[in-house]
Amino acid sequence: MVRSSRVSRRLVLAGAAALPSLAAPSLARADGWRPKQALRIVVPAAPGGTTDIVARLLASHLQQRWSQSVVVDNKSGAGGVVGSTEVVRAAPDGLTMLMGNIGPQSIAYSLYRNLPYKPENLIPVSNVITAPNVLVTHPAVPAKTVPQFVTWLRGRNGEASYASSGTGQSPHLSGALFLQLVGAKATHVPYRGAAPALNDLVAGVTQYFFDNLTTAIEFVRAGKLNALGLTSAQRNPMVPDLPPIRETMPELKDFDVSTWFGVFLPAGTPRDVVDALNGEIKNFLEQDATKERFRTMAGFPAYGTPAQFNDFVRQQIARWRGVIEKEGLKLDVN
Repeated sequence: MVRSSRVSRRLVLAGAAALPSLAAPSLARADGWRPKQALRIVVPAAPGGTTDIVARLLASHLQQRWSQSVVVDNKSGAGGVVGSTEVVRAAPDGLTMLMGNIGPQSIAYSLYRNLPYKPENLIPVSNVITAPNVLVTHPAVPAKTVPQFVTWLRGRNGEASYASSGTGQSPHLSGALFLQLVGAKATHVPYRGAAPALNDLVAGVTQYFFDNLTTAIEFVRAGKLNALGLTSAQRNPMVPDLPPIRETMPELKDFDVSTWFGVFLPAGTPRDVVDALNGEIKNFLEQDATKERFRTMAGFPAYGTPAQFNDFVRQQIARWRGVIEKEGLKLDVN
């Protein structure tokens, strides 16, 4: 009995001594990959827009968490194609990431004839934020609701015009999809950005515009424009009484064209790097400060696993391909 007790004791002590060594790999896996040098987030747009703002918020978070410098590098041009191409050609080591968006990461694949990259050249890491656009009209348009607006549009038989921030951009394609779903016609008038498009709408040069909510809302509050509905599937606390367009008519039940912004890495990036970055994005989006900042931008945190974000991106590519093909749109990357 004494011998048996001693053996048992030895086994217990041996097991206890072994616990730290068994726990160490588990802790290492929980911590995951960490960069050992400076990182870069490429923004395929000019400074000041949503893509840029969100990238800088994430960069600050990663810098604190990883104790490495994180630089935001604005590479605008060709609707986001220039910056996206730079990330596609970067080393797949986790040190260069892309703050992508609905344009170059979904619409562009069908819009451009000579796009220098394919969906498989980028690894979707996680969506970060979604935000709605809003359908705004000039006060001369005799409609206070979306159904009234559609009746007015149909009666104009193509004579009405809608503005956009550029051919092939999400406001343009939001307008195209809207017309396709309700069976109406209107003339598209593209501008070089949202600001001149809004100015001409206020002046009555065009009749309506699918613009960013945070930009257009000030014109609505000033009585210069009327807001009829949101492009997102959900309501927004910035305008709680404004309905999603998809709720207003049976023909529009599939109308959900929220803009989105998410992180991508070059193809070939190791899985542990992808998972580590995904985990930090999740941490970033769960913080109250992030949620409050997004609320002021009329946006919603949109975390997803790499698999979930990959599925979402593929669905977006397919959806916009249908809209673009129906419109007969084709452009060249300049």
